Amino acid sequence: MHYLNEQNIFIFLVQISLLWIFARGMGELFRRWKQPTITAEILTGILLGPTILGRLSPSVYKWIFPHDLIQHNMLETVAWFGILFFLLKTGLEMDFSSAWRQKGHAVVISASDVTIPMLIAFIPTLFIESHYLSDESHKYLFSLFIATIMTISALPVTARVLQDLNIYKTDLGFLIMGALSLNDIIGWAVFTLVLGIVTQSSFNLMNIGIVLGATVLFTWFCLTLGRYLTNSAISLIQKIRMPEPGSSLTFICLLGCICGAITVKIGIHALFGFFIAGIMAGESQALSEKTRNVISQMVNSIFIPLFFASIGMKIDFLSNIDWFLIAFITIIGIFGRYLGAWIGVTLTNHPRVNRSVISIAHIPGGEMQIVVGILALEYGLIKESVFVAIVFGAILSSVILGPWMSIALKKRKKVNVLEFFDRRLIKVLNVPERNTAIRELCTLISEGDNMPDAELLYSAAASRESIIGTALEEGIAIPHARIEGLRYPVIAVGNSPGGIEWNAPDGKPTKLVFLILTPQDDEWIQLQILRTIALVLKDERMRHRLLNPAGNQALWDILREAFGSRFIE
Repeated sequence: MHYLNEQNIFIFLVQISLLWIFARGMGELFRRWKQPTITAEILTGILLGPTILGRLSPSVYKWIFPHDLIQHNMLETVAWFGILFFLLKTGLEMDFSSAWRQKGHAVVISASDVTIPMLIAFIPTLFIESHYLSDESHKYLFSLFIATIMTISALPVTARVLQDLNIYKTDLGFLIMGALSLNDIIGWAVFTLVLGIVTQSSFNLMNIGIVLGATVLFTWFCLTLGRYLTNSAISLIQKIRMPEPGSSLTFICLLGCICGAITVKIGIHALFGFFIAGIMAGESQALSEKTRNVISQMVNSIFIPLFFASIGMKIDFLSNIDWFLIAFITIIGIFGRYLGAWIGVTLTNHPRVNRSVISIAHIPGGEMQIVVGILALEYGLIKESVFVAIVFGAILSSVILGPWMSIALKKRKKVNVLEFFDRRLIKVLNVPERNTAIRELCTLISEGDNMPDAELLYSAAASRESIIGTALEEGIAIPHARIEGLRYPVIAVGNSPGGIEWNAPDGKPTKLVFLILTPQDDEWIQLQILRTIALVLKDERMRHRLLNPAGNQALWDILREAFGSRFIE
């Protein structure tokens, strides 16, 4: 029996400290440069691992990361906690119900973005040279794996870019996230089934059928009755006033462990169980935005940097670089996912103006592809050179997402956003909750010439709000809806000195409300108005003035100053 000694603990603490210092420090620099932090985290492992430190100073490298089984397992265990909680967080950030409500467009785009990339990747991979395969007898499984990984997009990366561009909570952002959510569920289900087949001692159709059936049954249960039970449990935690957010966090972690154990027994990977557990918890209406943010920050700050840094330390990247493979994986990945999404959105007859943006949003591989790649490497399905190519392809596709999408969003005719405001559509709101505030603003708008009925406006805005909340931080909310029969965009502004409970991410009451209503067939104008308002509100001085006006006339003067020189394209 082996026991830990003081030296094991000392070395472990040195390892963890170095990984956190470099990963978090460089991650902050990359964040400021508008680049994905995963690049910094993997670069940390490359710098401290065999690729750089092991080459430049082998003795220092061996002292910090000794070839000792106990020491290796200590760090590996923490890294596995990172990957498990990363999948839990990814599921938690999904909005499955919202994606399912608009399943028409989202399912078509997702289905196309799964099948097209698989076909584009599977066929050429069959003709790849045999020395790239870990086992020549597994050529079809290798091709199926490469095809599967090409379908998985980086939902977290896309979400961050949409937030940076201020379109995350728009209808367009909503559709993108819905399609990507379904894409990830399908992609992970397919991959875990492929992995289950690989781990079978022999190819037995009956065993494969049992694994497939059990996986489908488990997924169906979790996404139906499981969501209800999870919401009931979290509601009970709050009802009996258990300490929060700790109690909800404990329950969600326990749910992940239980689901992970079940999927292992089914014959697929525990990661899929954590992923599904995250979706169930994320669907709970009782789970506040503040608690979600606490969980997300904990995982992002502690676990994820350690996991992705450990990836860079597993292999020597310089010895395994193959530029042909990197180009092959990167090109078929980006092209396949873009084309798949483009065909899907074209089949939905979505406005042509949005097709490019939606297609671009599907190109990054990011963290999800790297996670799948490391699993395939550990199970012997791919060689180290293929894994390095997957890492490069995932990072490159993530890096180009932001600039490419920014360019696509800028190709529009300019309009002054102040045209959509009206001094008569400013109101002091003395109400306790958001639906009443929305109703009062809708009534105010309906009193204008040629405006739809107030109840119709309220029904559309409240319905949209129930799907995904529009509260921002610092006391701001931007409810919005597209209205049948509305001729032009209109913006009503509500000022609430006492604040309104809106379930904001920071838990603060909402004091300033922008209600944006746009024509049903003009989604793009709504998107651009939302982006412009979000950009104005980033100015701390202007935001403070808007939140604390001396009256309606003063608020109108501030709005004119803030938006008078703002144009949308």
